Amino acid sequence: MYSVAAYQEFFMAYLDNQTIHKEPQNLYHPIHYILSLGGKRMRPVLTLMSAEIFDTSYQKALPASMAVEVFHNFSLVHDDIMDAAPLRRGHETVHEKWDTNTGILSGDAMLILAYQYFEKYEPKTFRKLAKLFSKTALEVCEGQQWDVDFETRNDVTIPEYLKMIEFKTAVLVAAAMKMGAIIAKTSKTNAKLIYDFGLNLGIAFQLQDDYLDAFGDPATFGKQVGGDIIENKKTYLYLKALEFSTDSQKEQLTTLFSTQPATVAAKIEQVKHIFTVSGAAVATQEAIKKYTHLAFETLNNLQIASDKKALLKAFGENLMERKV
Repeated sequence: MYSVAAYQEFFMAYLDNQTIHKEPQNLYHPIHYILSLGGKRMRPVLTLMSAEIFDTSYQKALPASMAVEVFHNFSLVHDDIMDAAPLRRGHETVHEKWDTNTGILSGDAMLILAYQYFEKYEPKTFRKLAKLFSKTALEVCEGQQWDVDFETRNDVTIPEYLKMIEFKTAVLVAAAMKMGAIIAKTSKTNAKLIYDFGLNLGIAFQLQDDYLDAFGDPATFGKQVGGDIIENKKTYLYLKALEFSTDSQKEQLTTLFSTQPATVAAKIEQVKHIFTVSGAAVATQEAIKKYTHLAFETLNNLQIASDKKALLKAFGENLMERKV
């Protein structure tokens, strides 16, 4: 096993060797651009790590890890269009740098490119990877639609919200890990357990992303802080604030999420104040810890060496300490 930093380097070396500079440039240049913006490369790293967790070289998992990363970035390009987001990882979003039509078409091409990377595997492995990928891709779309629907609903429940982030975010993290298990040809039990590990870690990751969207440092977060508030997203923070708030705070919060005040900055600060004084901010941090611990509990039943369990746990702990 290698360090997380080493797996990141292995993946980046593979990414750098991919032929993305093709014609027409206005289709492929945006793809190269979004893939070059950086990020922690968490999902492809998990695919590489998972293969080695089950005693198979990370090199065999490189094509699958690339498929995961290309698909993830495809979803970001389209999400940014839907959210009218100006920034991604501190840089212009694809639709801002080019235009909306380019973002849509380049994103479509990325989805197809992602599938092509599975063609590098033998037929039996290809079928398993493609089946998992198709299921996951559809779930991500379902999660995205729920996210959009929730913006105009005033009766979103916490269980509904958790299901939405499970599909929109966590299933891809889980699938990334199970792909490594499939490539390593480990047992069905191990494959399911590593999927469950990734699923709970993915939920914790998204809850933390929601928290950082409101309370992150603009200098390090890489996205527009307060973006969820501007978009009136019914995040875990918002739903917990409604649950804990006084009647007057609840009325103020629902009003803020149904209208646009004179200045966006004022709206963000007022909402963040309610998140804090109501106890919603603390409750969200507790939920992050809860799902992180659920992920760690699945490690107990994995049939792998203890040092490999420790590596997975360390990865999860480091991920939950992120500021970006």
